[in-house]
Amino acid sequence: MNSLAGIGKLDRARLAEMIRGTEGCVSVADASAILKVSPSEAAKMLSRWAKKGWLNRIKRGVYIPVPLESRTADVSLEEPWVIATKLYSPCYVGGLSAAEYWGLTEQIFRTVTIMTAQKPRNREPAIRGTKFLLRTVPQKAMFGLKTVWKGRTKILVSDQARTLTDLLSDPGLGGGIRPTADLLVNYLGSDKPDIDLMLDYAKKTGNGAVLKRLGFLLETYAPGQKDIIDACRSLLSKGNVRLDPQLEPDSLVTRWRLWVPKSWQKTREKK
Repeated sequence: MNSLAGIGKLDRARLAEMIRGTEGCVSVADASAILKVSPSEAAKMLSRWAKKGWLNRIKRGVYIPVPLESRTADVSLEEPWVIATKLYSPCYVGGLSAAEYWGLTEQIFRTVTIMTAQKPRNREPAIRGTKFLLRTVPQKAMFGLKTVWKGRTKILVSDQARTLTDLLSDPGLGGGIRPTADLLVNYLGSDKPDIDLMLDYAKKTGNGAVLKRLGFLLETYAPGQKDIIDACRSLLSKGNVRLDPQLEPDSLVTRWRLWVPKSWQKTREKK
C-alpha cells in the first residue's frame, strides 16, 4: 500500500480546485488553465503531487487524482470511459463494451474496448487495474456514434448497428464469430433493429468481409431478411475470406466467398 505524504494548505486548496474543475483525470493543460499558472509551473505541481501520492501518473502529462479523503494512493479507475476519452481521443467506446451498454448481451466485461484514430504501441494497456483493448480505425470511420455524458465529459459510443458492423469487420473484438452471431441474433430480436442501417455502415467501411459475413449470418439466422441478403450478395467483393480469422476453415461456401469451419456447415443444415 502506497501511503500519502502530507501537503501544505495552499497545495491542498489548489489540488481541490483542480479536482473540482476536471472529470476523472487531469492534464498539464487542464491544471494550467484551472490554476491560472504557466504550463511549466503546472507540470511541476502535478509532478510534486504525484510524488507525494496525491495523483497517479497514467501517461506523460496526464494524471488521475487520489480522493482527498483517501489514506492510500492505490486507487482504481472510477470512470474508465472518461480516462479513455482523455487518452485516446478521437475515439469511441465500441466492441463488447458498446454491446453491453446497449443491452445486446447480459454479460459483464471487465475489459474496455476503445476504437481510436491513434496508433498506440500498447494495444492492451492496463491502467490502475482496468484493462483496455485498443483498435485503430481511420478518422473517416468515426460515424454511427452516439453521445453519452459522464459528468461533464462527452463520450462517443458506437450505436447498435455500428457496434455489430465493427464486430463483423473484426470478429476477434467480440471473442469470435460465434459470440458475434449471438449478438446479431439478439439485435434482430430487439425492439427496433435496423438492418438497412447495418448494410449502409457495412458499405461505408469499405471492408468486403463485413458484407460476406453479414449476408451469411442473415441467411443462416434470419432468412426472411431476403432484401438485405440479396443486397449483400450483389455487393460481394472478389476473393475469399474466413468467416472467423481465428478458426481453421474446412470448406468454402462459394455463394458467399467464405471459408467456414465444419461446425458452421452443421449449423446451417439444422436451420
